[in-house]
Amino acid sequence: MRALTKKHLVNAVELCFTGPAEKKAEALSIMETLGFVDTSSIPWREAFPEVDDAALPGISLRAARRREGISQERLSEISEIPQRHISEMENGKRPIGKETAKRLAKALNTSYKVFL
Repeated sequence: MRALTKKHLVNAVELCFTGPAEKKAEALSIMETLGFVDTSSIPWREAFPEVDDAALPGISLRAARRREGISQERLSEISEIPQRHISEMENGKRPIGKETAKRLAKALNTSYKVFL
């Protein structure tokens, strides 16, 4: 099993500036030449490189379940999917098929596409 590790920058500093909006692009350009990176808006996949694409459906399932405030056991009762399977899906050990995704989505008041 792969262990997730975080890479930390050594001697890193975060800067915040206030100034004229029309000079933003010029300031960013200058800062980039010095080795700084604009982190005000970056794609989430770059912010969380440790999240594997295969894990996304399980993460979405767990998040939707927690948002609704229900346990795996209760979701199992509502969706008629064994609790063991829900646990395996959340942990990335079982794929979520289209029909299963539709049953989960109905129980969790969301679109089935978030689980695929």
